[in-house]
Amino acid sequence: MIRIGLTGSIGMGKSTVAAMFAAEGVPVFDADACVHALQGAGGALVAPIELAFPGATGPAGVDRAALGAAVLGDDAAMKRLEGIVHPAVRAERERFLKTHADAPMVLFDIPLLFETGGDKAVDATVVVSAPAEVQRARVLARPDMTEARFAAILARQMPDAEKVARADHVIPTGGSIDETRAAVRAVIACLRAPKGR
Repeated sequence: MIRIGLTGSIGMGKSTVAAMFAAEGVPVFDADACVHALQGAGGALVAPIELAFPGATGPAGVDRAALGAAVLGDDAAMKRLEGIVHPAVRAERERFLKTHADAPMVLFDIPLLFETGGDKAVDATVVVSAPAEVQRARVLARPDMTEARFAAILARQMPDAEKVARADHVIPTGGSIDETRAAVRAVIACLRAPKGR
């Protein structure tokens, strides 16, 4: 089984690219979706997060705005949160791997792949990248996004140029959907090709 790590900075089109891999038959583990489920109503992380950050949860599970306000810009609080979240996500990832043990390749959609050292646990890294002005326009078009929030998120993420330099494969997402899909198919074909050819 080939383990692919997919990453890219905010607004680069990572979710779209992950969906394209899934459409090509590659099982996808979405770290963000996993976190949302664990933090939703009845999720396994709701009680430990409330204990560490009182008032950050409610009837619907974790209140992401309240939790964000509690950790954004506070490195110690962010580390405390990561210490709660990361082990739970790792356990879910192991379950995913058991479920798809017969798949020739699987994809892990991990926003902070390089930042958390997750690239060491995969066989190939794929970075989605778009020009900075395209990224900025996409992100600032999101509801509730502000310049300050965008800047804070970017500050936590490795610069796009560094991700691109470290990637085994780069999928450009600044063009058309068809161009992006063709790039996804090319990466899959490359990874499926026998080594040494």
